[in-house]
Amino acid sequence: MATTSPPSVPNLWDPAWAGSELAALVYRSNLLASDRSIVNFGGGNTSTTVIEPDHTGRSTNILWVKGSGSDLATIDARGFTGLRLDEILPLGTREAMTDEEMVEYLARCQIDPSMPRPSIETLLHAFIPHAHVDHTHPDAVGAIVGAVDGERLAEECFGDEAVWIPYLRPGFALSKLVAEAVAANPGAKLVLLAKHGLVTWGASAQESYAETLDAINRAATFVEERSEGRPAFGGTVRAAVPEEQRAALLAQVLPALRGAVSVDGPRILQVDVSPAVLEFVCGRESAATSQIGAACPDHLVRTKRRPVWVEFDSEREDAAVLRRRVVEAVAAFQERERAYFEAYRSSEDVLSDPSPRIVLIEGVGLVSVGRTLTAARLARDLYLRAIEVMRGASALGGFVSLSDEESFAVEYWPLELYKLTLAPPARELQGMVALITGAAGGIGSAIARAIAGEGGCIVASDIAAERAGALAAELGEVARAVETDVSSEASVIAAFRAAVLVYGGVDVVVSNAGIASSAPIEETTLDEWERNHSILARGYFLVAREAARLLRDQGMGGSIVFIGSKNALAAGKGASAYSSAKAAELHLARCLAEELGGEGIRVNTVNPDAVLEGSGIWDSSWREERARSYGIAPDELEEFYRARTTLRRNVVPADVAEAVLFFASPQRAVKSTGNVLNVDAGVAIAYPR
Repeated sequence: MATTSPPSVPNLWDPAWAGSELAALVYRSNLLASDRSIVNFGGGNTSTTVIEPDHTGRSTNILWVKGSGSDLATIDARGFTGLRLDEILPLGTREAMTDEEMVEYLARCQIDPSMPRPSIETLLHAFIPHAHVDHTHPDAVGAIVGAVDGERLAEECFGDEAVWIPYLRPGFALSKLVAEAVAANPGAKLVLLAKHGLVTWGASAQESYAETLDAINRAATFVEERSEGRPAFGGTVRAAVPEEQRAALLAQVLPALRGAVSVDGPRILQVDVSPAVLEFVCGRESAATSQIGAACPDHLVRTKRRPVWVEFDSEREDAAVLRRRVVEAVAAFQERERAYFEAYRSSEDVLSDPSPRIVLIEGVGLVSVGRTLTAARLARDLYLRAIEVMRGASALGGFVSLSDEESFAVEYWPLELYKLTLAPPARELQGMVALITGAAGGIGSAIARAIAGEGGCIVASDIAAERAGALAAELGEVARAVETDVSSEASVIAAFRAAVLVYGGVDVVVSNAGIASSAPIEETTLDEWERNHSILARGYFLVAREAARLLRDQGMGGSIVFIGSKNALAAGKGASAYSSAKAAELHLARCLAEELGGEGIRVNTVNPDAVLEGSGIWDSSWREERARSYGIAPDELEEFYRARTTLRRNVVPADVAEAVLFFASPQRAVKSTGNVLNVDAGVAIAYPR
């Protein structure tokens, strides 16, 4: 198959690469999916057929095919399933076969029952009489198979080298139809599945890979030639909102949007304002095009049939208008989804979350929605691919998609839903976002690790920006560092705004930033007094005020946790500035519990004592000052504190983190507010009473 122009997708196959046929299948799959314009996350499937000995030593014709639910970009040999091909081929003589029969039959053909369930499209690979088969969903090919006059366009692009297959949901019927069409066209080199994707093959793994790239590059050249001189999406209907204004709009709108889509648990939001997205949301024809349907059946479970499109004129309308319109648009979408479900449901179907996965705001950008950060980013990434398909199809005369009935058959298809069951089970704080002040310290970082370990996203807020950044880097993509001075009103407001723009909002706020000083009252300077109260009293007030504003704005309840101190309850000599500020924190928490409880916002306090491990406070002059007040050496403090507790134990940051997890959890502490939980190993003078 000759390439008609310099390839837009380069051939990355290393001529020096060598390995077994299964290793070559892995290599080929990884190469294809390294470009997401070729293979979507979790989409596509590849196969190879080899003769290998089975467990008895007999030579066996084995079809190695991608296992269901795996991703070709990261798949290894364990992600493929081996099946006895000679037992599968007789199915080609059948007239019909249900999905359930197909799954059960293929399970009996596996060479090892512990292997993953084979791809939904295993029969397609089995019935095509070639040793190496690739099924992908390239953007360029998607533009042709998703165009109004796709079959004619396919003929223009590929001639008689391509077989056109009208849309059918994957399974036995589609596989048999493809097999018959390929057999009837021995000169064919590829199959185009209407509204779906591409199938190619070769005599070797390298040849199959090359044939896939060649088909993609021919399609890309075809689309590019016919797009020349045509403005994308009918041209620009309005200019994109400037960056600063856009951030201000999103900061005001995202909390309300998050509350609207979180119908059965908190959601993570991701904003995309890339050039491709801005071109789309500013397009004259984009509103109508976006509502035609999904660009590929593989997208449906993760992006739904359609996004929410929100009209907005930034020159005449403000954030309040946009906020109200977004909430109304989400509510209308949810009603349509419920009606769609009722129209096509069977008695076994269960309504999935009716909220949108993609929200497009005219002139502003794209917001994706997910139960986890990964899910939100996956929905975003898949819709970016959809934009490219719609761009190409529109240039070719118009974009088409599945009907609602066809969409439902995929979206609620048990074989498609099965893939979702392969994901790890939901963790306790899935979808939740925690903003932690003083996150870089010993207690703060332990809290961040504990919440992230339970599935939460972290906004690591600290005045020590470098150390907060190191913590966020350790936790990975679920964490973002924000430099914050809690004594500064502007800095605290900026921290919460950053949390909104990064994750959509906040569910848990842990006020933990702190300092400490020790001196007799007559030696306590005014600066020392003011510094303690600035950070520990004013700082906690400022953080709590912004937390209350945001949590109320979302309308989802939430949890505020103060990290207090034993000193908030127990009088101690030589620490009046610190202790009085901590007492102010404690009473503020009680006041807020009463004030915010009606809206489901819980406010509780954790009182640790003598947490020396990893503490910046205890590594300062505070250690010497406290030792001096007790008349002991600084290195004797740890034993001194242990000896004075009822449990004879020292307290470490992880102990405090466990207490915070309790109050953060909507499962464990849903009916706890206004409470004080001492984590001090038992200091009798500080028992709450």
